[in-house]
Amino acid sequence: MTTPLSKLATLDTTIVDRLPSYSQTLFAAKTTQRLTFEEIAKELGRSEVAVAAIFYGQAQASDEDVKKLGSILKIPFGILESSGITSFPNRGRSGPMPPVEPLIYRLYEIVQNYGYAFKAVMNEKFGDGIMSAIAFSSKVEKEVDNDGVTWVNITLRGKWLPFTRF
Repeated sequence: MTTPLSKLATLDTTIVDRLPSYSQTLFAAKTTQRLTFEEIAKELGRSEVAVAAIFYGQAQASDEDVKKLGSILKIPFGILESSGITSFPNRGRSGPMPPVEPLIYRLYEIVQNYGYAFKAVMNEKFGDGIMSAIAFSSKVEKEVDNDGVTWVNITLRGKWLPFTRF
């Protein structure tokens, strides 16, 4: 089944200059092939959030990812291989701070409003430390309640890293 273009995440042209050049190549091919991140993720054996992070230059692709992406998106292997997609990512530069895109701003707002509450509850449960964003996974799920209202569930799963005493 072909995904309608109106249902595909495409590249926001206002942030192109902040992204690696391969982002444009990946998004253009994704749009041409009419593939969702979920469909690409299934082929790569990775989560859809991890795949989207590769597209935005926020995660590193493995050689195996590159081969599969080339095949799925019909991009010649040599183009992807030489693009820097397997290089170490320059994370955290994809958008302005504070964010201006409304959905991203709402996620930022959640951390602003509930960040200290999250911290307090985590400290009480785990002690003094931080949640890793390196030993980390995430998923996004859609839920429809009994009243037919649609909800988003975002799971952030990070390894707990206790601060060491020195």
